[in-house]
Amino acid sequence: MDLFIDTTQDHNIALHLKEGTRVISRKKFSAKYSQAEKLLPAIKKILDKNKYRLKDIAKIIVCNHGGGFTALRIGVVTANALGYALGVPVTNDKVANTKKNTGKFSVIKPEYDREPNITYPRVTHNA
Repeated sequence: MDLFIDTTQDHNIALHLKEGTRVISRKKFSAKYSQAEKLLPAIKKILDKNKYRLKDIAKIIVCNHGGGFTALRIGVVTANALGYALGVPVTNDKVANTKKNTGKFSVIKPEYDREPNITYPRVTHNA
């Protein structure tokens, strides 16, 4: 069974469980904030609902381009960490930029379509 993760959809997270080309289950939910805190519990929930366990995951597919800077990183880092822990390959929807490592594990890098928009905190002056 394959796990698909997409955190690039404007404040939403999409998860799919797949057997070959057949989608077994889909879960999409709003996550404007706290995406990192919501993603792993949502993965556990979709696995439990379909009577799967983490060890049943054979491959992880992650959307690694587009979307917001932080949301993209959260999806890619989660996919890579799970792939490493489970010893399964991590690919993207393009598959071409998968970097091979030793054994079954592979890594995906995020592809940013623009520079991050990181601002300095505002300074407030109390009078």
